Amino acid sequence: MRSRFAAGMLALALSGASAVSLAAPLCVYANTATNFDYRKRVIALSGIMTTTGDLSQKITRAEFARMLVRASGYRSVLTDKSNVSVFADVKSGNEYASAIRIAAEQGWMTGYLGGNFKPDQYVTLNEAAKGVLYLLGYTADDFSGDQFNKRMAEYADLDLNENISYSDPTTVMTKSDCVNLFYNLMKTKQKGTSSYYGAAVLDADVDDDGEVNALAMADNTTRGPKLAETKSDIDRIIPFDLDDASIFLDGAETSKEGLYASASEYLVLYYSSSTKTIWAYNADESSDSDKLVAHGEVEAIYYNSTDTLVPSSVTLDDGNTYQLNSSEVQFIFSVYGDVKVGDDVVLIYQRNSAGTTDDDDSSSTYVVVDYVEP
Repeated sequence: MRSRFAAGMLALALSGASAVSLAAPLCVYANTATNFDYRKRVIALSGIMTTTGDLSQKITRAEFARMLVRASGYRSVLTDKSNVSVFADVKSGNEYASAIRIAAEQGWMTGYLGGNFKPDQYVTLNEAAKGVLYLLGYTADDFSGDQFNKRMAEYADLDLNENISYSDPTTVMTKSDCVNLFYNLMKTKQKGTSSYYGAAVLDADVDDDGEVNALAMADNTTRGPKLAETKSDIDRIIPFDLDDASIFLDGAETSKEGLYASASEYLVLYYSSSTKTIWAYNADESSDSDKLVAHGEVEAIYYNSTDTLVPSSVTLDDGNTYQLNSSEVQFIFSVYGDVKVGDDVVLIYQRNSAGTTDDDDSSSTYVVVDYVEP
């Protein structure tokens, strides 16, 4: 199950498309890489930050503190509430209080004179560089004599600045900058070791080309698919508190309440306990979501004329035909698999519309990437 979902996520990432890019007008952001869509997919999968919405948005110190904790070994204990108020301007009930407390206690970020943190102030490149360097194992002792300039030199020497072209350390960081920064962190070796940070901390292998392997990452951390039809089903399936989770519904960020509201019929869930991230799908063919959901009875299973043991497509009683392109999905619908004509299934699929226009979707094909038996 997991490898089919992982393969689907990787294929989508490599295609350069996302639910956001399909639904929103094209925008150009500064300091983005040619593989920026892939980087976004990896960072979204990691649970470090959401990658939807306005990527030119400036990031506050409070938001960056939470990103640092989500990128660290402390992510499993992060909550949106704290019983302790460490700074005068961050009350214990603040949604960022727990992250700010952890980031401050670990020395990744520091406060200001007077006992304030200034959570709503925008984070600068210098502050962000310090945070990721400290995650890698560096400390103030490594930069003695000139903390500011030596930190920035090490940040550049480790290529943590890849696709972040700012030279002024006081430049304010944007959401797109943080996508690049945390992706670069994941493919950087920890101080004094041969271990890549992503592999050691976030279950994210780095391939021979020095890039994060999204397929292995998804397969290592993702569970599902699971079928939910009620709020109780969601609570039973998800093994962590939804208040602390990053939740995506049909490719867009949503809240716990939004997830519950969508569970009226055939909500397909994937989740990662290590990153406290949930990906939910219930969109039909009228949606622009990256993954769509179809429910129905299998009316026919078709086989390739050159190999009568390998099914090539299935038709449901909704009248649509769904292509079976991966060996794992093909096996499920083969004579050796579990699904037969007359069975009730829920298919998770992607729509391929190469060669069509906005007014003509006749050549669209539906490709199955996963399935659930109700």
